[in-house]
Amino acid sequence: MRLVFAGTPQTALASLEALIESSHDVVAVVTRPDAPAGRGRVLTESPVAARAKEHGIAVLTPTQPSDPTFLTQLAEFEPDCCPVVAYGGLLPKAALEIPSRGWINLHFSILPAWRGAAPVQHAILHGDDVTGATTFLLEEGLDTGPVLGVVTESIRSTDTSGELLARLSQTGAHLLVSTLDAMAVGALVPVAQSGDGVSHAPKLTTADARIDWTQPAFGIDRKIRACTPEPGTWTMFRGERLGVGPVRVELLTDQEPSIAPGEVVAEKSRVLIGTATAPVILGEVKPAGKKHMSAADWARGVRIEQGELVN
Repeated sequence: MRLVFAGTPQTALASLEALIESSHDVVAVVTRPDAPAGRGRVLTESPVAARAKEHGIAVLTPTQPSDPTFLTQLAEFEPDCCPVVAYGGLLPKAALEIPSRGWINLHFSILPAWRGAAPVQHAILHGDDVTGATTFLLEEGLDTGPVLGVVTESIRSTDTSGELLARLSQTGAHLLVSTLDAMAVGALVPVAQSGDGVSHAPKLTTADARIDWTQPAFGIDRKIRACTPEPGTWTMFRGERLGVGPVRVELLTDQEPSIAPGEVVAEKSRVLIGTATAPVILGEVKPAGKKHMSAADWARGVRIEQGELVN
């Protein structure tokens, strides 16, 4: 089949490469326009745009997918189908009607769970044991179209959203190619999504990522892993923001003193912070304006005083 692939971030590259290597013909890609990146905020093309150009594939970067010029360009490629992976824009009805076999979205959850922009983050944040990836036919609703295929993936107790998404991008790429292969020979049977078990996964903001040390340790651990690498969890220390990486929950013995929520205790080889339940051991931190460093190195540099708090 003739394909126009829509995607933007690094997460979409595994699917793009798998489609290029498949029996299908990727004739163009649709991606978000160049955006500021890095400390210098230099305009930078998306990972999908860069990879497509390496393969000599045409790149379309509409500011809005409803733009008439874009719709004309898309129609000129005469796509049979448009696979989508993390494109980052809502497609209007006029665009959905162009490919003869529709748009197939690869979504990183088992629908109807976690519809929306951040399914992997919310699966970790809410303590799910299993997630997966789903291919489905796009329609005007948010991730509501009929399902074409599903794969599952266990969530490990130490998974960050970045690590889990990296695995799902690989397994999801295989699912997407299999779905298109089946579509090409007429072997697909779309299944309507259930009305039960619907949950939503809105984008997590920087404000969402602030740590509340009065919460239980297991909840803090989940939040930090869900927000790693983006948007990155943080707390305040001595009036400045302190980025916090993944932690380990430490079960104290009866002989060890309890630690108040938010209290920082620096030992020779580890740094503890109290929560509503067990304390957690800090891994990496990122002080304002500095690079990531081990919590032990940070504590030695700032000379933690007894009873000091983060908040």
